[in-house]
Amino acid sequence: MAMVDVTVMGAGIFGLSVAWACRARGAAVRVIDPYRPGAGSSGGTVGALSPHTPENWNAKKQFQLESLMMAGNFWAGVEAASGLASGYGRTGRLQPIADDAALALARARETTAAEFWRGEAEWRVVPAAAHPDWAPLSATGYLVHDSLSARLGPRRAVESLAQALRCRGVDIVTGTAEPKGAVVWAAGHAGLAALAADLAAPVGAGVKGQSALLALDARDLPQIFADGVHVVPHADGTVGIGSTTERAYDDPAGTDDALE
Repeated sequence: MAMVDVTVMGAGIFGLSVAWACRARGAAVRVIDPYRPGAGSSGGTVGALSPHTPENWNAKKQFQLESLMMAGNFWAGVEAASGLASGYGRTGRLQPIADDAALALARARETTAAEFWRGEAEWRVVPAAAHPDWAPLSATGYLVHDSLSARLGPRRAVESLAQALRCRGVDIVTGTAEPKGAVVWAAGHAGLAALAADLAAPVGAGVKGQSALLALDARDLPQIFADGVHVVPHADGTVGIGSTTERAYDDPAGTDDALE
């Protein structure tokens, strides 16, 4: 077998992205996944990339801001290497404003967004009428419209990234194989369960999310976040809606009335 500098265990979006970054720095990389790329939550349908609120700024929010700002170039590079669309687009987001207190807070965040987002994106309060036929119901008649939020086609992005890695000489192995070199564990909830068993201590657990995919071509419209639900128009003419948050479940892959 060829020399391997880094083995990434797990071919979800995190593992594949780590592999891409390592390969870009000249490492010989191998990815191992027991199933296939995107077999877990990375193969979902929603694909919302949205920021924390622009207030009470901290290192976590700064890290996320920088990541969101890097995403356009990242996915452009992946698509150039793979020849496959990822569905990435910085199309923005709409959120309803429930009452006068929320409206005052949203207006205050216009100022803090200008400070913390450094003019690279906007958080604006706009009349719901500015988005006819697409605005979510808003008791105040106003919406938050931010231009930082983006969307990604989860399955298309995984396919594009996996193909880009193959084109760069990265071996993606399905099934079992012995890791070589430095090992990065990105094995999702199954990896957490295995780690918990090894340590005889809880280290985290999987959270189930159910989502729906509708045939509606709204690809140029902003995503909506309302009542805890994401509505994300995708570049392929579908809309992802979701998702549930289920910490206790019997069937990790099934759908039920929680989705309805």
